[in-house]
Amino acid sequence: MKNAPPLSALFVALLLVSCSGSRPATTPTTPDTTTASAPAASDTTSETTSETADAPPAPERAPQDWYHLDRVPRSGPGLDTRAAYQTVLRDRAPRDTVQVAIIDSGLDLDHEDLSAETWTNADERPNNGVDDDGNGYVDDVHGWNFIGGPDGKNVNQDTYELTRIYVDLRERFADVDSAAVAPDERDQYERYQEIKRTFQEKRREARKRLTGVRKAQKAVQASVDVLKTHLDTDSLTPSAVRSVSSPRQDVRRAQQTLQYFYDQDLAPSDLADYKDQLARQVEYNYNPDFNPRPIVGDDYADKTERRYGNSDAEGPDPGHGTHVAGIVGATRANTVGIDGIARGVRLMSVRAVPNGDERDKDVANAIRYAVDNGADVINMSFGKAYSPHKDVVDAAVQYADSMGVLMVHAAGNDGANVDSTNNFPSPYYDGGGRAQRWIEVGASSWKGGKKLAAPFSNYGEERVDVFAPGHSIYSTVPGNAYKRNDGTSMAAPMVSGLAALIMAHYPSLSATDVRTIILNTATPHRDQLVTRPGDSKSVPFGTLSDTGAIVNAPAALRRADERTAAR
Repeated sequence: MKNAPPLSALFVALLLVSCSGSRPATTPTTPDTTTASAPAASDTTSETTSETADAPPAPERAPQDWYHLDRVPRSGPGLDTRAAYQTVLRDRAPRDTVQVAIIDSGLDLDHEDLSAETWTNADERPNNGVDDDGNGYVDDVHGWNFIGGPDGKNVNQDTYELTRIYVDLRERFADVDSAAVAPDERDQYERYQEIKRTFQEKRREARKRLTGVRKAQKAVQASVDVLKTHLDTDSLTPSAVRSVSSPRQDVRRAQQTLQYFYDQDLAPSDLADYKDQLARQVEYNYNPDFNPRPIVGDDYADKTERRYGNSDAEGPDPGHGTHVAGIVGATRANTVGIDGIARGVRLMSVRAVPNGDERDKDVANAIRYAVDNGADVINMSFGKAYSPHKDVVDAAVQYADSMGVLMVHAAGNDGANVDSTNNFPSPYYDGGGRAQRWIEVGASSWKGGKKLAAPFSNYGEERVDVFAPGHSIYSTVPGNAYKRNDGTSMAAPMVSGLAALIMAHYPSLSATDVRTIILNTATPHRDQLVTRPGDSKSVPFGTLSDTGAIVNAPAALRRADERTAAR
């Protein structure tokens, strides 16, 4: 499942209370082992001192490029890539071209800010229906699509893995009386009952949330209409809403409702997006009768099958993958759009993530495809709670690890501790051991201070390696457009982009070197008290990841420079 956070049920409930006229008193939560040594003092900076009375005011909204900066007044740290280019990389050109595989929903290959950075398979002639390079994938000019069919059709919507497990077990046990279950099937029968309860609860909750968000959306729209009429305007801005002063109760209530919305760094369109997401959950993700897999045409039971899919590396809904790709490597210093983190990269699109849960077979094959076609870094901004064929994914991860490929994975957006809850794919193998060239990334917020950890981000003192900016990230979307998204999906490509930038300028460094450098030079905030994602408890930031730090581009590049010079 694409790792972009939804609004939380708590937020919707509190919004409905707000719309009824009572201001909520609670701050809601927004829902989408190799250990690094302690960061060296010469490479890092500590959290700034407490705010002073004459400090510049905090911005009302994150600047579009905040993640390229050290920080903006009274806010959290970015990667400081701008300073990295102006100092460490000044007057230097990349020494190598780095391939970054984006395993995701697809890429807009014609985007004005991405087309020049798109990976091209030079050994494949486009659209001739021939596997020119003999790799088993016909016309894979810019990547491959493992959720497409040979007739050109594509899977867009899919079920959650929980739903698929429920359907599989239901076929065996739905009509079986408990007393009739054979002893050797007792464990599976009990698992079926557990999965059934969980599935039914999740589906019921999705339906309930959909009803609630529809009510909330009506209330918000009514508030928008009231204030537009009051202000005699066709559009509203947060500052205009804040400036409203009226003795009328309906106007004050409308202002209160929208102000509460803006206080969460959200816009009314976010509520519409959440409604659409919930509608998809009800219609597709939690629908046991929905099965789009025949579109692909593979033998789904054969998990060793590798040659299936089609060459449509864009797909029907490449919004998520396009946003991720722009963070990594949108063309720098051009006259349009944004600057990506890295220059000297080529972005390879490997489509395996639908609107729903990705399937283990597709994830494994996407990893193998990326490795076999020269990927140096694999970005994986997706995840799920169940992995029934984890052994297949483990084998692919082991293969990538053995080939020296760096894998970067988003930690997820449930505000959960992944030390104690499942989040797949994972660097930890079922048979023991773990991938050595893997970075698990949580999301930090532009707001800093107590809100340094993004409120939706998963965390884990053991299983999350580091944090990176993932809140209000402005990047590319299809149709030569740009928008802000939140999620660990946005944090992971920050790290992938930094890794690619290091590799492009210091090609003698291995993936292991690059991983170590990124983690050891991340800026420490270990003792900074923050609000723990998922609840309101105040905890040290150091309890949320192994490093207790946020990635730092100049420090990482300086260390890479030192490491290379010492060889």
